[in-house]
Amino acid sequence: MGLLTVVEDRPTPKAVYNWRVWACAAVASFASCMIGYDSAFIGTTLALPSFEEEFKFEEMSTGALSLVKGNIVSLYQAGAFFGSFFAYVAAYFLGRKYSLVLFSCVFIVGAGIMLGATGERGLGLILGGRVLAGIGVGACSMITPIYISEISPPAVRGRLVGIYELGWQVGGLVGFWINYGIEQTLPANHTQWIIPFAVQLIPAGLLLVGAFWIKESPRWLMSKHRREAAIANLCWIRKLNADDLYIVEEIASLDLALEEQAAAIGEGFWKPFQAAGKNRKVQWRLFLGCMLFMWQNGSGINAINYYSPRVFASIGIRGTSTSFLTTGIFGVVKTVFTIVWILVLIDHLGRRKLLMIGAAGGSVCMWIIGGYILNAGVTSSSENTSLSSGGIAAIFFFYLWTVFYTPSWNGTPWVINSEMFDNNTRALGQASAAASNWFWNFIISRFTPQMFDNMGPSGSGVYFFFASMMILSIIFVFFLVPETKSIPLESMDRLFECKPVWRANQTILAEDRAREEDFRHDADMVGVDVAKEKHVHAETVRSDSA
Repeated sequence: MGLLTVVEDRPTPKAVYNWRVWACAAVASFASCMIGYDSAFIGTTLALPSFEEEFKFEEMSTGALSLVKGNIVSLYQAGAFFGSFFAYVAAYFLGRKYSLVLFSCVFIVGAGIMLGATGERGLGLILGGRVLAGIGVGACSMITPIYISEISPPAVRGRLVGIYELGWQVGGLVGFWINYGIEQTLPANHTQWIIPFAVQLIPAGLLLVGAFWIKESPRWLMSKHRREAAIANLCWIRKLNADDLYIVEEIASLDLALEEQAAAIGEGFWKPFQAAGKNRKVQWRLFLGCMLFMWQNGSGINAINYYSPRVFASIGIRGTSTSFLTTGIFGVVKTVFTIVWILVLIDHLGRRKLLMIGAAGGSVCMWIIGGYILNAGVTSSSENTSLSSGGIAAIFFFYLWTVFYTPSWNGTPWVINSEMFDNNTRALGQASAAASNWFWNFIISRFTPQMFDNMGPSGSGVYFFFASMMILSIIFVFFLVPETKSIPLESMDRLFECKPVWRANQTILAEDRAREEDFRHDADMVGVDVAKEKHVHAETVRSDSA
């Protein structure tokens, strides 16, 4: 197998891997560009001398300034937390397509409000606008991965959901570099810092326009009993005719999955909540999804994203331009390795191996960086502007940490959560996972300034904390998270029932291949329609036996 080889769950026509499915995923991923841009631009914008001067940061005490910056950053995450749950309601009643339209509008309103802030008016408009914009991105962060996973062929589902992560990194790359560019080229005035806030409107506008073009999820349409529209959309996305055997098989799988779910938990808005309250299997997957984002944020990524100037100052980087340049390079490294992750790693190595390798390598790097800071005694007020050889080594290990983290914990939890729930609980599962992400994101972004003030000499304890969290995440993944690579969405229930966890993927793929061979043999012998009926009957018997 080559690195770019796809592992198919069944023989798949080449037409299935067409430009339409990639284009729909790319358009929906403008939502992640909005998220990535904010995570990158806000920290460096708060460090711009023009912003500090207009809002009189120099008159604040260290503790008060940490509180103000923490509030500006974290209110966005607080809004996103609630937006994740608002999205569940919209995704159920409006579908994936029009929910993206709705919440991109919410984001645009919030971003527009921020542009009215001035020194005379104070920070109120920025704070209020960030809450509203946070609601928009929180909702989109729940809807987009679901939409992409539902339209994706299993063999490239990881790569397609990975486009969502790539959008995050492209947005972050622009966010990291924009303040370096304006700091170098524009005078320190109101216009200088308002430009980064205005750029937020670009990806939001592209998402709003593009969302009218993409097709609604066939799985959502089937769940609403809009069968003809679902088949038409599926045929358009796959570029196949309705009577093609691949389409017939996929529709049969959808029918079977919906029948099983209707029998298990029923249909309706509140049924997933009832299932979560009664069904321990659903509860377990909700727990796993939420915990993945705790470990992701426990790696330290959002402390670095939102407070990169202070992080680099703790290592010994001095000067606004130098700090912004170092931060920009960090964004480049993340983007490059996200592309590697999408094209090569996510559907080749799989989810489990990536998470464990990334955590192990990243932990080692964090221990080394923290040890250097502890022994060197670096502080943000140090007068020495030159970087020592130890400082250069610390920068190297920081970028090496980025190399380990980016193609593992950065996007893989989103992929797993987008694919591990059945059709009736997928929206609720993704909403809870997205809310978990934004909750832990809020905790880290709100308290990172205080962590650097209080955890160890020169903030070295912050790095030791993140290093320890990454070690613990390896144990969690190995024993509790099954490999979801190449598993059809309709087979996820069986995957999470299979033991031991570290062998579940191979077991389910072998079962699906055997079942597919039986189906195709029946299709050749007695025709597609009769084979479909036998296939559904066989699955019902198996379900009843279980």
